[in-house]
Amino acid sequence: MSVVRALAMPVLLSSILLAVAACSASAIPTPRPASAETAKTPAPEPTPDDSEPVTEAFPAGAFDDPTTIDNAWLPLAPGTQWKWDGQTVEDDEAVPHAVVMTVTDLTKVIDGVTTVVILDQDFADGELVEAEIVFVAQDDEGNIWHLGQYPEEYENGEFVDAPGWIAGKEDALAGFWMTADPQVGKRSYSQGWGPAVGWTDRGRTMELGIEDCVAWGCFDEVLVIEEWALGEPLARQLKFYARGFGNIRVDWSGSADQEQETLELVGFRRLNADELAETRRQALALEARAYEIRQDIYGDTAPMERFP
Repeated sequence: MSVVRALAMPVLLSSILLAVAACSASAIPTPRPASAETAKTPAPEPTPDDSEPVTEAFPAGAFDDPTTIDNAWLPLAPGTQWKWDGQTVEDDEAVPHAVVMTVTDLTKVIDGVTTVVILDQDFADGELVEAEIVFVAQDDEGNIWHLGQYPEEYENGEFVDAPGWIAGKEDALAGFWMTADPQVGKRSYSQGWGPAVGWTDRGRTMELGIEDCVAWGCFDEVLVIEEWALGEPLARQLKFYARGFGNIRVDWSGSADQEQETLELVGFRRLNADELAETRRQALALEARAYEIRQDIYGDTAPMERFP
């Protein structure tokens, strides 16, 4: 894992938190200074859930304000950006890994629902290996739904694949990205269903209310979600969410020979107008290519629009 850096800058942090709070109904907690004495919670033993329902009942018609995403565990205000640093270990080789996720000021109608567009960028050893636009919306109960994504994968800077899926196309269905009321002991849930490209991801609440420290700081109310794909039930990923803040850590749990990804939050901020415009440009460029490369799923969708 990357070296933990001290990021205790009260003035800067206060301005960031105030900016985000203005765009979200959830209050953003101020993390406490990181402590070397705080031990990471051991990962639970994984158990397959092959008997669980594959998909979720989509509440069509229950999206009165789908682009206001103020879920307590994952508030997504336009212009908010997270950055995680760490590494990926596969075949005993560790590669530096970084992920940047930005909530754009764009929307797109997917399967009859107006979604918020997120730009996600994945870097391995400093090189962009994947860029994707992700479509999410919040229902009237506060659940965040994942309605599809268009990713582009690269090798040595060259495009190699775009295994995207869109709810309503090629038997794809929306799933939960974050439920409104996560509870330990509840059944696992679908995070989307894209059978044409093998997207079968599931999630389950493993822990709730624990303490965790990352490079950005320490948090008292943390939720741990375990994720896996149906085709690889023993390869598990753990995601840690701080209430009002979002994802602060990624870890792994399961088979020792799986890809072992570890990331922790090192950056969280609100973009200025110029930075948000650049993010918008990048997202629109991905969409333009999606209309060419994945006409089968993207061709008859309406173009993205700016937030009203």
